[in-house]
Amino acid sequence: MSDTFNDYPATGGVAPDRWASALHLFDDGAGVPHEETTAERWERARLLFEAKDYIGAAKLLAAVVEEVPEQTAPRLLLARAYYHSAQLRRAEEQLRQIIDRDPVEHYAHVMLGRTLQRQGRHEDAAPWLRMAAAFAGELPADD
Repeated sequence: MSDTFNDYPATGGVAPDRWASALHLFDDGAGVPHEETTAERWERARLLFEAKDYIGAAKLLAAVVEEVPEQTAPRLLLARAYYHSAQLRRAEEQLRQIIDRDPVEHYAHVMLGRTLQRQGRHEDAAPWLRMAAAFAGELPADD
């Protein structure tokens, strides 16, 4: 057995960056660099996010969002990556763009409310969380 066996984290699989690299070792032939597509960057970013490498995922997702700004899923995952890496202003910016484009995107309302709460802006968060609750069918208790 190798001395470096324990150098790899036990994550239940191959590390996302190694897996993404290995996927394309032989795509274009020896010595020909592979040009990663937007879909491949999106997939690699999802793997990084799942592995809790939120900063790495955010870097890739920012490029994906720039290439396909009309897509909600990459922008929402970018906001989540920013949130989990404590880049709260950036998360807020992405979430507001999602809500501007799709005012009934339930999870964006939840995330925006939580992001504002995490910044200590509880009064700003309240309407977003009420809206998310309404979308979920949660009715306020009668007092």
